[in-house]
Amino acid sequence: MRVSSNWLDYELIDASCGERLERWGDIILIRPDPQIIWNTKRVNPLWKNAHARYHRSNSGGGQWQVYKKIPQQWSLKYRDLVFNVKPMGFKHTGIFPEQATNWDFASDIIKNADRQLNVLNLFGYTGCATLACLEAGAKVCHVDASKGMVQWAKENAVSSNLADKPVRWLVDDCMKFVAREQRRGNKYDGLIMDPPSYGRGPGGEVWKLEEQLYSFIELCSTILSDDARFFILNSYTTGLPPSVMEYMLNTILVKKFGGSVTSSEIGLHVTESGLILPCGSTAIWKR
Repeated sequence: MRVSSNWLDYELIDASCGERLERWGDIILIRPDPQIIWNTKRVNPLWKNAHARYHRSNSGGGQWQVYKKIPQQWSLKYRDLVFNVKPMGFKHTGIFPEQATNWDFASDIIKNADRQLNVLNLFGYTGCATLACLEAGAKVCHVDASKGMVQWAKENAVSSNLADKPVRWLVDDCMKFVAREQRRGNKYDGLIMDPPSYGRGPGGEVWKLEEQLYSFIELCSTILSDDARFFILNSYTTGLPPSVMEYMLNTILVKKFGGSVTSSEIGLHVTESGLILPCGSTAIWKR
């Protein structure tokens, strides 16, 4: 398992009974996590002294129960990057801390390249991976179907002093965008995608991961340059193990470009237990 271990401003303090106890800077949050099916003792006093807890509703969604006053937004730093944290209506904060291991991987490839790389970040969310690539020296095209998420990503770029770097911010359906890039003949040296299990594009386009992922990766392979360096595929979808994603990247990319594919779970250290909480799956092709 690949673990994000370079965080200073974030900490997964404990995990028990379907919930995470987390430190986001100086703010302590309790959030649900369906993978935490163990009922270990909650000995850390912060379980009873958190700033807020997210409660899921039986009918879907949920809401935050605030115990102590928290700001609507605050900053979190990872290395030289600064992200804006905002507790959202569906338990999220705008950052998936476990993804830092993928940011570091892409950053290392970009920094060690013999030229400036052109990177495409699909389903780019609030732009954490985009900023890591920009900071490393790449040109980046950031695509997400949500106008609000793209705006948030722009705000993160300003906070990280990267707003003047070569980046395109696009609100678009990712599949339609890649198809247009194929027709235009545009190419990318690196591609990052973290697709949802289910979603809708800005024009109501429906995305279903299990039905469309393989064909979408095939389409994306057509816009990789002849000297492409990496392809990162991440997923939080239950039932899509890293070995399946590795198989897909092998059959599509290795035959065409050579290189190799690896896959693994990604996770976070749990301070209280010393164990690692699995948080998703990643497959990576690199030349």
